Amino acid sequence: MQQADIGIDLGTASILVYVRGKGVVLKEPSVVAFNKESGKVQAIGEDARLMLGKENNNIQVVRPLRKGVISDYTVTESMMKYFIQKALGKRLIRKPRIAVCVPSQVTEVERKAVEDATYQAGAREVEIIEEPIAAAIGAGIDIFKPCGNMIVDIGGGTTDIAVISLGDTVVSASIKVAGDDFDEAIVRHMRKKHNLLIGERTAEDAKIKIGTAFRRSEPDYMDVKGRNLVSGLPNTITISSDEMEEALKETTSQIVEAIHSVLEITPPELAADIADRGIVLTGGGSLLRGLEELIEHHTGINTMTAEDPMTAVAIGTGKYVEFLAGLRDNS
Repeated sequence: MQQADIGIDLGTASILVYVRGKGVVLKEPSVVAFNKESGKVQAIGEDARLMLGKENNNIQVVRPLRKGVISDYTVTESMMKYFIQKALGKRLIRKPRIAVCVPSQVTEVERKAVEDATYQAGAREVEIIEEPIAAAIGAGIDIFKPCGNMIVDIGGGTTDIAVISLGDTVVSASIKVAGDDFDEAIVRHMRKKHNLLIGERTAEDAKIKIGTAFRRSEPDYMDVKGRNLVSGLPNTITISSDEMEEALKETTSQIVEAIHSVLEITPPELAADIADRGIVLTGGGSLLRGLEELIEHHTGINTMTAEDPMTAVAIGTGKYVEFLAGLRDNS
């Protein structure tokens, strides 16, 4: 009987599940809706995300993971149990071996919380892997070579930056600034500049459609709907990608500064490797247009985004658990 091996990218914005031999089988938002009175879960994943900003008095929609760590243990456990079952199907004979990735700078307490939640969700064995390592493996980098690789994983809640050589992290940094902060920056900008109150989903939509970190030669435009804070009535305004760049400037600058600070403490031989090989971006946040150009502009180092940045961490986590399984099976 083949052991079920699973890799889970437990992200602030999305959960991705990789199953050995099948690849990434599931990608859903890390969102749970439950009944306030009974405490019962009403919806998980995409079904719950559709309820965001549209809750009534009985239903509450929560993101149980904040800034890459568990903020609501019980809800996270229920969510993981649901996704594991959905990924493997009901006919689970033996408990799976699960690898879960965490931000590189998590505390022992936070790491233990993820481990415990995974065991409670039905794991037989649990392996914890740091996000940059998983991202590098998923991006197709051979991390075991004596060569410096810089990986920048921009998720929903955290940005993890690491220089990897010989299978381990040499220097790293993790900042609690990422994709969700892009959305919040857009919400703040719309309120401050246009007196328009918009929701989380509208902000994310604007970020995807016309968001940019670097000024474009030809600006794009989009209509945004919200509530006017002066009249209290629904209103629609047209915004440009130039305005998005302005709204996101403070947040994107923090990511660039963090990359700069890691480069400053990178050993010279590895820094030379990075100058040759470039910086690799992964994670959903790396899909923000203009981010490659912005990082290149400030560091002078060629920057590229992994082939499938959204699934790189999940694939890397899955391959890591397969690698460990192979070691165990051969020993």
